[in-house]
Amino acid sequence: MSTFLKGHGTENDFVIIPDPENAIALSPTVVAALCDRRAGIGGDGVLHVVRSAAHPEARHMADEAEWFMDYRNGDGSVAEMCGNGVRVFARYLQHAGHVGEGDLAVATRGGVKAVHIDKEGLITVGMGRATLPEGDVTVSVDGRTWPATNVNMGNPHAVAFVADLAHAGALYDAPLFAPANAYPEGVNVEFVVDRGPRHVAMRVHERGSGETRSCGTGACAVAVATARRDGLDPAVTGAPVTYEIDLPGGRLTITERADGEIEMTGPAVIVAEGRLDTDWFAAVETVNQ
Repeated sequence: MSTFLKGHGTENDFVIIPDPENAIALSPTVVAALCDRRAGIGGDGVLHVVRSAAHPEARHMADEAEWFMDYRNGDGSVAEMCGNGVRVFARYLQHAGHVGEGDLAVATRGGVKAVHIDKEGLITVGMGRATLPEGDVTVSVDGRTWPATNVNMGNPHAVAFVADLAHAGALYDAPLFAPANAYPEGVNVEFVVDRGPRHVAMRVHERGSGETRSCGTGACAVAVATARRDGLDPAVTGAPVTYEIDLPGGRLTITERADGEIEMTGPAVIVAEGRLDTDWFAAVETVNQ
């Protein structure tokens, strides 16, 4: 193993590992080492680029999407989906000459995602539909507790509206949530303030990564939760609703259509390409054994 790239989508950054034939075993230890910002390359996660037909979890999607985004969180854990990651994944495919401008499909553990690369460089991802599981949920930080909207975007989110984003604290550690059985596999927690009509700002703690500069599925969850708070459910009104979402790393535009499908539009950038030192990588693999 030697080649890697580094990319980001609204400063949610990723180590990209091209591996079309799925020949590289990415253990949690290796992923965490790659994502280490002091002893590795540094990133919020790893985008393992594999042809769908070569990966056992994606073969059933190979007829719909040639490429599978085998996404891992920064701590090495496997995740169902990463919205910013899909945009960076698509940008890599374009960078490598596998695709051009226009439409493509990307297989993920959250299903096949429709992607569009426009001429201005922005990338739109069809994020699927949100579900809002029933039941009251709260989140807590530093002694403050807020009610949260439970939104699932293929991965779980708890969205809390707060008076000040600073109330979310440092977000190094995962915010507490209740009831304890609400999220058996952990949850991404978003803290949201209003900025203007159809315009909010947010911070997020991503499970397995800590606070990140941006979270695509989180921005979608925030748009859905805000629309419901504002009485703008497209399934009821029959009209799409769009929100601008400011994150620490930039802005995403989220549209929920009348049919429930959610589209996310934003930038994606490849910033570097290089080769891993084989001795370093071998040492990391040895630690894992």
